[in-house]
Amino acid sequence: MLNSIIDLQYVNIDSTNEISLHKGIAMPANALSRREREQLRHKNEILDAALKLFSERGFHNVSMQEIASQAEFAIGTLYKFFDTKEDLYKSLVLRLAETFHARLSSVLESQSDEIEKLRNYVVAKGELFSENLPMIRLYFAETRGASFNIKAGLDEQLRKSHDEILQKLARVFKSGIRKKVFNNIADPYSLAVGFDSISNGFLFLWLESPTRHPYPEKIDLIMDMFLKQLLRDKNNG
Repeated sequence: MLNSIIDLQYVNIDSTNEISLHKGIAMPANALSRREREQLRHKNEILDAALKLFSERGFHNVSMQEIASQAEFAIGTLYKFFDTKEDLYKSLVLRLAETFHARLSSVLESQSDEIEKLRNYVVAKGELFSENLPMIRLYFAETRGASFNIKAGLDEQLRKSHDEILQKLARVFKSGIRKKVFNNIADPYSLAVGFDSISNGFLFLWLESPTRHPYPEKIDLIMDMFLKQLLRDKNNG
């Protein structure tokens, strides 16, 4: 799922967040009405409670009533936001996807040069993995064997989100080729897929064995492996 998730219907609201997604549209949190902000906060509190229980006991071993108790809401409140437990789980996955999408988009659309954008992209992916490890582990544990009801529509949304990130990454390579920073060894989208896949491979290793394959120590290796043939030799024009 890494290829898809790296790229919410509901973004967590706290003192540091300025952007929220309301009804699928990104907007500043302060653009929402007081009631809408309260509803969004309650929804995220429910999602946080569900994530805690799912991580501890697994999706199938947790009931909606237990989630309501953990979140300190009446069961009826849960059903105002989520029709089923599967619907709640989908929202958890999409929330994580949007978290990745927002952070990586910010990196790729920054004013940094092309090489710095690529490095910051690799760094940001590692930070996102570390910050969201419980949800990432839950996804790997549950979604691969999920029922059709859970996966219906979800895979398409994740693929779309991931492709948007790849398109932004491709624009970085296109810019580097145009400026003659990079050799024109492949089309920009293929370069984006290759670069993303290399970092994903090291993230998978880190997920399986953090002490044996510490991701932060691999960042220079990832950059060197990919850029060795891509960077232009300025001495040769």
